[in-house]
Amino acid sequence: MTAATVGGDRADARRNRAKVLSAAGKAFAAGGLEVSLGEIARRAGVGAGTVYRHFPTKQALLEAVFARHLDGLAASGERRSAGSGPTEAFFGFLMDVVEMSHRGGPVCEVVAAEAGWPRPALTASLLRFHQVLTALLHAAQRAGGVRPDIGPEDVVALTVGCAATLAARRDRADGLRLVRLTLDGLRTAAVTEPTSFRDNAARGRGRDAAARCEECGDALAPRPTGRPVRFCGAACRQRAHRRRLAGRAGGDAILPMAEVRPPVP
Repeated sequence: MTAATVGGDRADARRNRAKVLSAAGKAFAAGGLEVSLGEIARRAGVGAGTVYRHFPTKQALLEAVFARHLDGLAASGERRSAGSGPTEAFFGFLMDVVEMSHRGGPVCEVVAAEAGWPRPALTASLLRFHQVLTALLHAAQRAGGVRPDIGPEDVVALTVGCAATLAARRDRADGLRLVRLTLDGLRTAAVTEPTSFRDNAARGRGRDAAARCEECGDALAPRPTGRPVRFCGAACRQRAHRRRLAGRAGGDAILPMAEVRPPVP
């Protein structure tokens, strides 16, 4: 056997392996994990022996598909880092992760859940993926485009949730809209208050009644003893009293000041 023949055989083996991985990724995404190795061989256009020669078990094939998936994501992040600004590259990479993970079907979830499987094939791919993600995140944070209190594991968890959101929506465009809204929470401009959410419309009901003036809506200092504070001062107390009298007399209602304030953006 000549060197040229050996080189050709190796090239054929690489091509066949790539065909099997591509067919397996599509088959698992479309049909779930019950797809047989024989069906994957048929889709790849190779013999069943070729599949078993490269991947003796379905678990080994799943690991290889996942490693290929991670390598593709890492390559996407590297391309974006080289061709875009830090913030644009980071968010573009996250959209790639969400969309590619969504197309991957159950493969990623199952491999991640099966902690007992041997994972030598995954180690290098996982490391590369996390390095790219971390580098993009830190670059976007240094550029001021991403909140400083976010870490790589937070980003991974969020993108997993976004992929699930995309999978749950029949309308792909609507799903992507929700994903972008979610990822916007990573931006520096906070969209929520750092403390608990507040519903000003609930003034006068429940626990908020003891915390905010019933007339103007301003915050109140709670009393350690006695009845809960209802008004911030005499002016609001008198205004509320006049409003109650007008209501009893059938006159025009006097709205609390808090109800006529413009909404806070």
